[in-house]
Amino acid sequence: MSDLYDKTRQSWEDIWAEASVDIEFEVLDQKRTQETLGVYPAYLSKEGIILEAGCGLATVLMKLRDMGFTVIGLDYAEKALHTARAYAPGLDLQVGDVHALPYADNSLHGYLSFGVLEHFEHGVIPGLREANRVLVPGGTLVLTIPYPNVVHRLVRLKRRLRGQSVLTDDDFYESTYTQHELIAALEETGFEVALCAPTSHSYTLWGLGGPFRAKGYYRTSRLADALGAVLRVIAPWPFNFTTMLIGRKVRHVGR
Repeated sequence: MSDLYDKTRQSWEDIWAEASVDIEFEVLDQKRTQETLGVYPAYLSKEGIILEAGCGLATVLMKLRDMGFTVIGLDYAEKALHTARAYAPGLDLQVGDVHALPYADNSLHGYLSFGVLEHFEHGVIPGLREANRVLVPGGTLVLTIPYPNVVHRLVRLKRRLRGQSVLTDDDFYESTYTQHELIAALEETGFEVALCAPTSHSYTLWGLGGPFRAKGYYRTSRLADALGAVLRVIAPWPFNFTTMLIGRKVRHVGR
């Protein structure tokens, strides 16, 4: 792995060390989160195991467990898992890399990845191939990835004019993908796309600051929520913050 990979991993260790499970639960209750949490559980099976690859503080897993799903979590940021275990001692969590999952072929019924695969220089394909390997035929993949929306493009232009990298800083890597790039990636790695939807338009506005931000941890204002709901209808892709894709494994793809 590259030096930037290690720096990105350490950045996540630092981020999660300062985070709170209770505050992360507050994020789950926000409207923008419900745009995804209110949709993808209907595609998951309660008969098998659901993995969240890159689970962080594991609040999504706790929520899904309360909904009756059998869940496990994996992350390469060990501090986050210690915090999650202290909050929910019975949760099945493991330190590991999403590109080398410690699970057998065709052993899991669901694979969740929320804002994870965009943090690797080599792109999303290796992680998706590994997801395909561990899923049973017909198993469900749920993926969210940042979209190059209008605000993101303005930031890229600003960085370019300053002579900075448009993708990274010195310690953290993050990219964005269009819906067409993600659909192509899923199909290349053996998945059939069941849903591709733009989400979190209010959070795109949050990035502009000012009246779009409310007090609290990454909380959007009422104005951002109201305007985001309108943009979701009239300009769904230009102001899309995160694309949600749901896929089904249709074939095995080798490394």
